This record gives sequence, C-alpha cells and structure tokens, in this order.
Amino acid sequence: MKHYIRKISTYAMVGSIGAAAMVAFSGCEQKPMDSGNAFTQASQKQGAFVVIDEVEPNRYKIAEEYPADTTRVILRKLDGSEKILSKEELDALVAEEAKRIDAGESALTQPQMSGGGLSLGEALLASAAGAIIGSWIGSKLFNNPNYQQNRQRSYKSPSAYNRSVNSFKKAKQSATSSRATSSRSGFFGSRSGTSSRSTFGS
Repeated sequence: MKHYIRKISTYAMVGSIGAAAMVAFSGCEQKPMDSGNAFTQASQKQGAFVVIDEVEPNRYKIAEEYPADTTRVILRKLDGSEKILSKEELDALVAEEAKRIDAGESALTQPQMSGGGLSLGEALLASAAGAIIGSWIGSKLFNNPNYQQNRQRSYKSPSAYNRSVNSFKKAKQSATSSRATSSRSGFFGSRSGTSSRSTFGS
C-alpha cells in the first residue's frame, strides 16, 4: 500500500479529481494485466485509469494512464476544470469515432498524424481505456499498423507514454509472479495431496 501512496503523490499533477480517483484505485492498481504491450494488456483485463488533457481548443492528448480495476477517464480542460466522463459519454465518443474510422476520417488510422492533438474520441481510443470500451471495433482499428504507430504520438509527452508502458509492464510482472505462487500452493498443491492420501488411505 505504501508503494501506491508514493505513486499517487508522485503523480499529483493529475489534479484534484484525478488525485481523488487515484486514491480510490490505489489498491486496485495491484490487479495485473495479461500479456502483450500496455494497450493489449488493458484490453484483456478489467480497466484503466486515464487522464486526458485539452492541449488546444477541442484538441486532446493523453496525460496519464495506469492499470486499474475499473475504467475511469478524467478530462482536464484548458480553463482548469476537471470532469470524470460518464459511461454514456464514453460509449457515445467511441461510437462516433467508429463511424469516422469506417469513413477513413480518423487521424488514428492515417499514415501520419499531426502533433497538435486529437479529437476527444481519437484520444480516448488511443488510450488503454479505448481498448476496453471500444473492443467491439476489433480489427478496424486495433490491428491497423498506422494506429499502432500513432498511439505513441497521442500522449502529451514521451515521459507520459513511458510511464504508461512501465506501469502496465510492472502489472504484468506482478501477475506472472502471482500465478507462479498460486500454482505451487493452490488447490492441487502439496496440501491437497496430503489430504488425498489421508482420505483414501484410511
């Protein structure tokens, strides 16, 4: 728990709503992601905590991103206000962006993406949360090579991208360690074997 409290203080820049949400999810971040890169891990697990910043009027980039038990997306506007996007808002953004992907209009699927920020729907689908909320889009986006190349550019800074990758990587390592421990001491471990010999040897 102390590790996650230190992490929250380190990332205090997420703002008042973000800090409160991170406190709520500090224990949840221990939930591991499965194999693959940060995006794939999130899409295979339960959720992600994402902060999206407005960097220009109506243009957005991902500021912070971590594994979490429940998906939450916080939007920070240019005027300093913060908002937790509702499930309905997230679903609507993904559905609208899916139409733009089908029409070939999404910046995420273009060979080159400008550095000036994305629409809110594009930023959402570039985040780990997009892997979960927009998983039904499937190969239309997630297997697109342009999308994979553009993801890194959708973050506010290279350090923000690296923090995201590292946080999901650590979660994967924790998952691997937990599974190894469980396999040695689980239901089919030595204790069950002792119980079986006692039961059938009487």
